[in-house]
Amino acid sequence: MNRYLEPYIQSDLKEKMVFLGGPRQVGKTTVALNLLGNAKENYLNWDINEHRDSILRNELPPKGLLVLDEIHKNKSWRRFVKGLYDKSKISHYRPILVTGSARLDYYRFSGDSLQGRYHYHRLHPLSLAEIKSTSQKDLMSLFELGGFPEPFLKGAKISALRWSREYRNRLIRDDIIPIEEISDLTKMELLLMRLPDLVGSPLSINALREDLEVSHKTLKRWLDILERFYGIFRLEPFGGIKIKSVKKESKHYHFDWTLIQDSRFRFENMIASHLLKWVHFKQDTEALELELKFFRDTEQREIDFVLCQNSQPTHFIECKFADDSISKTLYFIKNKYPNANVIQLHLTGKKDFISPEGIRVMPAKSFLADLV
Repeated sequence: MNRYLEPYIQSDLKEKMVFLGGPRQVGKTTVALNLLGNAKENYLNWDINEHRDSILRNELPPKGLLVLDEIHKNKSWRRFVKGLYDKSKISHYRPILVTGSARLDYYRFSGDSLQGRYHYHRLHPLSLAEIKSTSQKDLMSLFELGGFPEPFLKGAKISALRWSREYRNRLIRDDIIPIEEISDLTKMELLLMRLPDLVGSPLSINALREDLEVSHKTLKRWLDILERFYGIFRLEPFGGIKIKSVKKESKHYHFDWTLIQDSRFRFENMIASHLLKWVHFKQDTEALELELKFFRDTEQREIDFVLCQNSQPTHFIECKFADDSISKTLYFIKNKYPNANVIQLHLTGKKDFISPEGIRVMPAKSFLADLV
């Protein structure tokens, strides 16, 4: 299937390299092969022995789009692709696509910068807008099966559960271990199993550290690694001059939201993933200054998500599983930020209206269909 980023990557490849990051099995290889068309021999994967040998011997396909997949597992990968790009700019420019299951913009070293030589795109799981649907049935399929192409397209809940279990194991053993030094693999696996139960609340590193019996420094590093390899993503609290915010722990979510057993928090995680996909898309394709945060103040008032542009809030979004009464915090925030869009989404209800105060209550399917 064709993915939403393909035309943007194709356009960017005309002037620079493109780095394509995203969770494992999210569809990066499919995107690369779609862009290659009939030139599949130009696809080289570091994890395939014969491909790796070709890269190490610098025996590369002579022309056309070159795809280097998972090459970030080679410690010298940045110097290698920099040399390829600089050489092609001197002689005959050739497009280069580098894909990987880690944040390819993270590994920067002094004296070896690729600054100005690439565009970075982040591929996300399938969303309601990407499958071009507005139906409640399709939304519930995403809710139950997740947005990763393989389990979603199979459409079977048992297959999705098996896929999710295997996914967690391979994330650590196939992606993280070859690059990062992990002192206690068992406890990191326990961390990854524990985190889904903590979605929806600020993540206390101290409490989690005591639970796993590891140091604060170690736990913080593990969380950074999981975020760097697209296992989780974290949101920081929003703070503005008009509110007294709590600047403490961040909240975290999973790209595979089927890991969350509580339906309310799984719905919140699914909305978080859809919003982050839209934010990253706008950042990567239009260079917009967007941020996704959450709201929590000293009076314990909370709102699930805050969308900011140029550091100013544009949307406050609260998630409710059913079409419950409007959250009192939304009235408070609408009074503080009258120009912002204040929205309450529900998964299973049918209400769709605007309150006298200007708060929009609407089905999630209607809101998500307008994203990406």
